[in-house]
Amino acid sequence: MVCYVCAQSGERSEAVAICIICGMALCKEHLVREELPVWEKLHDGLVERRQELPARLPRFLCGDCHRALHQPGA
Repeated sequence: MVCYVCAQSGERSEAVAICIICGMALCKEHLVREELPVWEKLHDGLVERRQELPARLPRFLCGDCHRALHQPGA
C-alpha cells in the first residue's frame, strides 16, 4: 500500500499505518502517533471515580485528522 499524502505530491512511499479516523494510508513521515490514557471506573458506595491505568492506548492519525481533533475549542 502507498502513502496517500506522498502519492498526492507524486512521490511513492510505502504505508506503515492507517489513520483511525479517515482510513488514509500513511508512511512514517506523515503519520502522527498519540498515546491515549486508559481509565478504570471505581465505585465507592454511591461515589464513582476514575483512576488512570499505567498502560496507554496507541493510535495513528493523519495530519488533517490530528489538527481537527486538537483545534482550539475541540
